[in-house]
Amino acid sequence: MSRVLRLGATRIAFEVRAYFRQGDSVFFTFLFPVMILLIFAVAFSGSTFGPPGAEISAPEFYLPAMLAAGVLLSGLQNMAVDIAMERSDGTLKRLGGTPLSPVSYFIGKLGQVLVTGFLQSALLIVVAAVFFRVPLPTDPERWLTFAWVFVLGATTCAILGIALSAVPRTGRTATAVVVPIVLLLQFISGVYINFASLPEWLQNVASVFPLKWLAQGFRSVFLPEGFAAAEPSGSWDHPLILLVTLGWLVVGLAFVRATFRWIRKDA
Repeated sequence: MSRVLRLGATRIAFEVRAYFRQGDSVFFTFLFPVMILLIFAVAFSGSTFGPPGAEISAPEFYLPAMLAAGVLLSGLQNMAVDIAMERSDGTLKRLGGTPLSPVSYFIGKLGQVLVTGFLQSALLIVVAAVFFRVPLPTDPERWLTFAWVFVLGATTCAILGIALSAVPRTGRTATAVVVPIVLLLQFISGVYINFASLPEWLQNVASVFPLKWLAQGFRSVFLPEGFAAAEPSGSWDHPLILLVTLGWLVVGLAFVRATFRWIRKDA
């Protein structure tokens, strides 16, 4: 076990370096949420959000959504496309012939998502606070909530991304398969559109998937307490956020255990 963990830790450093050497990955998964936050801040610079007397600016309103989107992009989208490409170009086949076990490989991938996701979240928060004067929480309990929502969300999205990587038949089709799924989830989960303004049936559909709950968890950290009334249940529902996200983590692990191969069976 110590050898597996040691190889996994070494793999994390390799995966992080490889990630930042890929310009497209850095742009579309690392910097993309920052750019969208900047666009929303400029586009809605004269608008406010929230109930009368408790209005907030656009950057403050969209910061939690962009944090959730960043976790999804760094985890699910990046993992699904990256592993599909590695399977297609023979990287996984070569790794299968080395002492590296699948567990060590997954530790490397998961570590990469946690490291890059944390850096991305920190960048988003700094940009919001410095350039748009978004007030940050001063209550340690809120930052504790941020920590567990981020770690659980990033882990779940990474595992689901690994599971989804088995769907594309080739690396060239991976983007065409994965990106529409990611975009759809963002639109129905309150990332680009205020979740409370969506039809009730669409809110119910979105509630099946983890992104809606991640966005809600981050809203509970960065938005004033009065905004909880706008949630479907009228509260932040932290226990339900934990339950749904853990449920998807278990589902993802089951799919990974059943489907992951160094080489596709139909190759």
